[in-house]
Amino acid sequence: MKDSTSLVKEYLEDSEEDKIITGEVKRTMGIFIIRREGVTNEMPADVGITLEGTEVINNLDSLAVAVALLFGLIYALNMNYPKNPRYFFEVIQKVFMGLDEEHLTPKVQALKNKLFL
Repeated sequence: MKDSTSLVKEYLEDSEEDKIITGEVKRTMGIFIIRREGVTNEMPADVGITLEGTEVINNLDSLAVAVALLFGLIYALNMNYPKNPRYFFEVIQKVFMGLDEEHLTPKVQALKNKLFL
């Protein structure tokens, strides 16, 4: 398990149920992936989203769907981006989706310039 500031956390099914509950309660928002123990190449057992320590969506198809839904929830609920992965969300919003692209932070502007040269 990685540090508590990570956007995506992976857990093993059954053996870490208590860790999932306590780990997700501590996070403001994030994505969790539950994998079956001993199986590496199979689809996850569950993918879900937590907001303010509460599981709001689960049984998603993939990490990509979870990221898109988390972005939509943040946007629809008018929430602030989490501090550490804020550039990740800014790139999705301003570069890929073209929303408010006139106001880019210097880091995101540099990435945009590299991507679209």
